[in-house]
Amino acid sequence: MNRYPLWKNALVIVALLLGLIYTLPNFYGEAPAVQVSTARTGVTIDAELMSQVENTLKQASIAHTGLTLDNSGVRVRLADTDTQLKTRDVLEKALNPDANDARYVVALNLLSKSPTWLRSFGALPMYLGLDLRGGVHFLLQVDMKGALTKRVDSMASDLRTQLREKNIRHGGINREGDTLALRFRDAAGRDAARGTVESVLPDMAWTTSESGGDFVLTGRMKEIAEKDIRESAIKQNILTLQKRVNELGVAEPIIQQQGADRIVVQLPGVQDVAKAKDLIGRTATLEVRLVDQEAMLSGNMDGLEVYPERARNGIVTQVPVKKQVILTGERFETAQSSFDDANRPAVAVKLDSTGGRIMRTVTRENLKKMMAILLFEKGRGEAISVATIQGEFGDRFQITGQFSPQETNTLAILIRSGALAAPMDIIEERVIGPSLGAENIEKGFNSTMWGFLAIAVFMIGYYMVFGFISSAALAANLLFLIALLSLLQATLTLPGIAAIALTLGMAIDANVLINERIREELRNGVSPQAAITAGYERAWATILDSNVTTMIAGLALLIFGSGPVRGFAVVHCLGILTSMFSAVVVSRALVNMVYGRARKLEKLSIGTVWKPGAGA
Repeated sequence: MNRYPLWKNALVIVALLLGLIYTLPNFYGEAPAVQVSTARTGVTIDAELMSQVENTLKQASIAHTGLTLDNSGVRVRLADTDTQLKTRDVLEKALNPDANDARYVVALNLLSKSPTWLRSFGALPMYLGLDLRGGVHFLLQVDMKGALTKRVDSMASDLRTQLREKNIRHGGINREGDTLALRFRDAAGRDAARGTVESVLPDMAWTTSESGGDFVLTGRMKEIAEKDIRESAIKQNILTLQKRVNELGVAEPIIQQQGADRIVVQLPGVQDVAKAKDLIGRTATLEVRLVDQEAMLSGNMDGLEVYPERARNGIVTQVPVKKQVILTGERFETAQSSFDDANRPAVAVKLDSTGGRIMRTVTRENLKKMMAILLFEKGRGEAISVATIQGEFGDRFQITGQFSPQETNTLAILIRSGALAAPMDIIEERVIGPSLGAENIEKGFNSTMWGFLAIAVFMIGYYMVFGFISSAALAANLLFLIALLSLLQATLTLPGIAAIALTLGMAIDANVLINERIREELRNGVSPQAAITAGYERAWATILDSNVTTMIAGLALLIFGSGPVRGFAVVHCLGILTSMFSAVVVSRALVNMVYGRARKLEKLSIGTVWKPGAGA
């Protein structure tokens, strides 16, 4: 009557084994490490860099416990934190002799001590939050002047297209500081164009003047428009940073505005610190411009904007570009790493409708001329692609250059994660320690352990053998919960530890319902085997109802909460799922092992069963 089929017993055993495998990494701890990754798109991570790192460590007489190379960079595993700090300083000095032109990111890191056989299963320890282990903290300064300049450049490009489509002749459109100047040959042409200009760019206040025989129409951003641009720049940059954090897979990040022009980014529990700095710290923006071929052929580049183009063989060519910005990164909608027709690494991009119209017009009017795509990072510009326009194209094209597949993937992430509305500089960067430290971890562990022991003692004392089985199921529930958090690479915070303790207290309710239902059946004179069957089957509906209502509350916290509230909700919801499985399936399997093979069962070790009239 109370026997599981073979597949159910196998399911329980497999679940327990998997839970044990994915829980184990949390007990091995982490080793201090230093990671080296690229600081610029043109710099590659390869075996040569790994060899350079190893030689540098040998010259400095620094012993390491492991040196690995992967897509994230070169990782050096070390024995202690003192050696870790010394290694970082040595590598920083060797790899970045010019601090103002750093080619590599040398950052502190933590690597799991889990054995190789566990890592082969994908078993990794869960992350710990800022309040338990710390993480990465960035304070970014948004260049508001750069946001205005970028917006004015975009307006100038749109205005040129609109005037060309309306066949309005002019003597040129130039940005002068934060203003736009349109030149005309006569006052009549200027006055005729003013109405069109004001309708195209209503955010600008226009004035007329004369300069050097030209009739000038000057536009300056209205004060309310400047305010909107500043606010939208902060919001767009925050959204962009959130998308970049999503590329890292960080749980519970904190990205929020501080003051009028600063953004705080906190990544709790991040292990891959170098990768975080690489993507978050990169303030990359794209611009598309035409190359000044006359200056390039003559070699006279005085007074022009010149940017380097780095070839695969290390030769650097200076590329002069025209001042007019055709497109900026905000016009790029999607980007994917791919290959061109010649099987060279490339980035396939798609522009928005406005960008596609501008690109179609520019390429049609500049056939056989050269166009450059510029990447600006940390105040430095580089021509990542310089090509001759072979035909008209619109909103879909490929960016090709001297790329490796890894570099095209990184560039695609930067484009896909969104354009920065304004450049940003990291003015503060630190790997912060826990706010409450190891003491909080110890207290959280002790509170969970003593809470579990108190529940186990009560259950065994009150329900005897069934209390022991319930306690074993509760231990399985804790095992499953830790395994799930590790498998999902969730970030555990102090509120998460509180949720674990609460989950243990709530999970035992299901076993109490089952045990009391079995007692009730025994009071009614039902045989022990039938009482076990009825206890589990009839308590299931009540267990399901109570857990569903609690799950609804947990999902509400998860959806509408933020920060610590979401950390609590994640553990709470997972704990409900694991508790239902352990309280019903696992405990029933254990009961079947103890009582299932006894055909004639006279009594159950489930404490005192009061029958009607007993004690009267």
